[in-house]
Amino acid sequence: MGYKTILTVLTDANQHKQLDSAIAMTRREDAHLDVFCMGVDHTQSGYYYAGASAYVFQESIDKAVAAAGELEERVRDRLDPEDIRWSVDSAVAQVGGLSTLVGMRARYSDLVVLNRPYGEGAPADAEAVTEAALFEGAAPVLIVPEALKEPFGRKVMIAWNQSNEALAAVRRALPLLIAADSVEITVIDPSPSGPERSDPGGALCQMLTRHGVRAEIAVLARTQPLVSDILNRRATEIGADMLVMGAYGHSRFREAILGGATRNMLEKAQLPVLMAR
Repeated sequence: MGYKTILTVLTDANQHKQLDSAIAMTRREDAHLDVFCMGVDHTQSGYYYAGASAYVFQESIDKAVAAAGELEERVRDRLDPEDIRWSVDSAVAQVGGLSTLVGMRARYSDLVVLNRPYGEGAPADAEAVTEAALFEGAAPVLIVPEALKEPFGRKVMIAWNQSNEALAAVRRALPLLIAADSVEITVIDPSPSGPERSDPGGALCQMLTRHGVRAEIAVLARTQPLVSDILNRRATEIGADMLVMGAYGHSRFREAILGGATRNMLEKAQLPVLMAR
């Protein structure tokens, strides 16, 4: 069991670190790397006077086609000397159709490797690509803050809240959890009336142990308002080099407006985060 097809989606020529991370993960897993280069047309027809849309659309599409072709050529030049199995494809989409194309690619991939979709230097379409991989593609996504660095995945932390999303992330992360030296199941302020009651994380720990995972449980009090801050602090305390967590337990709209653990981790995480739902 492992990751045999790894996907990364590029929409900008400056995503060198993301491509480097995907290459590193592919080599580590002895997998096949699919690189999907996208040219995105951001034209909004309602912004132009009657009759102008056709000309604007054509010019914008031509630019997107040229950008996708140039990006594909650069990626091929980058991958030519590598000792991994790889393939590159390109496509053009209007911004509203981006999710469908990315979702179709992610659906048939074992893992999607992307950089953080928020923060300085993030491409304009990074958020849409990340959400498309998670929702339309139903794929696990490894979010890497910068470039993936070895050693990686030796000390893994699981953010466990008994949700379906968290369990899905754990199942998708099993190859990495089995290979890890140690795994901590981190439970923050568990409810005494929850389904696990007096043994939070116990059933998950038992399941992982039967897979050969060296797992232990840590139950933490909620000492800060944001769960993401507690997770980041705990990761630093134990020297974790990867976090596994469920994505969007609340709706994307709610997290965009009010914030949430997923949105905050996508913006603030200082270590690679594997997310699924």
